[in-house]
Amino acid sequence: MEHAVLAIDIGGTKLALGLVDAEGKILQRDEIPTRATEGPERVLARLVELARAMRGRATPSHAIRRVGIACAGPLDREAGLILNPPNLPGWTRIDLVELVERALGLPAVLDNDANAAALGEFRYGAGRGARSLVYLTVSTGIGGGIILDGRLWHGFGDSAGEIGHMTIDPAGPPCGCGNQGCLEALASGPAIARSAREALQGGRPSRLRDLPEVTAADVVRLACEGDPLAAEVWAAAVHALALGVGAAITILAPERVIIGGGVAQAGDALFVPLRREVRQRVKLVAVESVPILPAALGRDVGILGAAALALDPDA
Repeated sequence: MEHAVLAIDIGGTKLALGLVDAEGKILQRDEIPTRATEGPERVLARLVELARAMRGRATPSHAIRRVGIACAGPLDREAGLILNPPNLPGWTRIDLVELVERALGLPAVLDNDANAAALGEFRYGAGRGARSLVYLTVSTGIGGGIILDGRLWHGFGDSAGEIGHMTIDPAGPPCGCGNQGCLEALASGPAIARSAREALQGGRPSRLRDLPEVTAADVVRLACEGDPLAAEVWAAAVHALALGVGAAITILAPERVIIGGGVAQAGDALFVPLRREVRQRVKLVAVESVPILPAALGRDVGILGAAALALDPDA
């Protein structure tokens, strides 16, 4: 009999579930909109219904032994509580692990989505074969996860990996965390779009003016097409990201750095200048031997990250 795990990925936009075997093969998957504005009671009722249906479809040859749950933080991992995620209104001290265990009759383990993604990439994706890595997701925000000596590093109070809230420019724009000049405030998708809008206020010509609403993807596209203003905005974001990645490499000396999220979809427009600047900045680590790689799991990262949590003997 082959064991499998039930993986649950909870986000503000979607609920994704998967039945995953020990090799990381997704045997079944389901996905529905979260509809977070309906409140936690209704969302969790739909989640439990979906999970029970998937458990019922599991074949005898793939007995489910554990449930892994990846969810946006803040959360209390050891207590199994969701505290108050910004994208899940009303989820205040939700005892998610107890609810899932009671509903399914299976043990469950919980972690935040960035840590789960780091573990998923380590086990199944761009981190396979390494013993240490730093993972960043660069999207609406910037999150991170750290693997040291083959284990997810949570740090004191489960606070490790908050790379997006590393101060890059003390005089920089305000960040949602209450600080100023955090990496997230300089290089996340919304930060890039905001920087472009502010640059347009100076009256300089740019094709960005022709767009009804500027996004980070528009900035990247027009930068690649030679728009000077878009190129400056994009270069500033890459510079900020290089400072953050360079600091992480200097402190942790990981074997790999892996970057996922929507902004990483820029491909070579991101990774070529990012690698070049990181190599120039890191002096005390053999940075040429630390590849900076795009994440490999794509849309499956949430499910496979949650599965990796459930399969992790240290969790």
